[in-house]
Amino acid sequence: MLTLALQKKGRLSDTSLRLLQDCGIKISAPRNGTLRARAVNFPMEVLFLRDDDIPECIADGAADCGIVGENVIAEKKKRLSVELPLGFGRCRLSIALPREKNYEGRASLSGLRIATSYPVILQDFLERHNISAAIHEISGSVEISPGIGLADAIFDIVSTGSTLLSNGLREVEQVMTSQAVLAAQLQLSADKREKLNQLLFRIKAVQRAANNKYILLNAPNTALEDVARLLPGMNSPSVVPLAREGWSSLHSVINEDDFWENIDKLKKLGAEGILIIPIEKMIL
Repeated sequence: MLTLALQKKGRLSDTSLRLLQDCGIKISAPRNGTLRARAVNFPMEVLFLRDDDIPECIADGAADCGIVGENVIAEKKKRLSVELPLGFGRCRLSIALPREKNYEGRASLSGLRIATSYPVILQDFLERHNISAAIHEISGSVEISPGIGLADAIFDIVSTGSTLLSNGLREVEQVMTSQAVLAAQLQLSADKREKLNQLLFRIKAVQRAANNKYILLNAPNTALEDVARLLPGMNSPSVVPLAREGWSSLHSVINEDDFWENIDKLKKLGAEGILIIPIEKMIL
């Protein structure tokens, strides 16, 4: 049985559980302090932990793998195998100063007191750039530190920047970007590796489905070659003759990023009755 560590609560928790659900793995969120649950239709047990504890839990062998932010792995400095980026929980870790404070590059950070919950990542950054600054480690509400005189600057997670703005701060230096990843022990037994590969297979199928759409359209036969060039699909589009003479129905897959640009091109080629349908799973 595979043991997967998930964040018990926080910004990755709900999305991680939803990802498992999309993979066809049924599991309930923790209730009444429960830290352990078992999937009913996949050979996997889930541990619900604080995000800071997940890298150590995997490295020490209490869990085989886990969903955790890249920033947490970097902060804990545990040797893990990052199996797959998951594309959610995106953020950046940045240094921010009060809006009224002048900033003329990294040299402006020298001599400052910087409050953070990520002292390891910050220390690495300061050392790489030969910056002498004092690090004040605090566990929460980092953004209020300059306002109450605890620090001159902060180093913290930034998603939208609204929290910085509401506390009179501005982002001046981006240190790293982060997203949720599926990380695992460096050494897994053959049985555990097989089960992890099965989980990775399901997740990749869900990811591909989220990034693509199924497209159906009608087009004049004279334009089929050009239409097919725009919609190569997974291999090549399916073409079905219509009762309407000189026309065919074309079925294919289109990438979300190319959607609107290609739709305009398809219409110019004479395509009609264009239907776009979400894909639940996409297996290559």
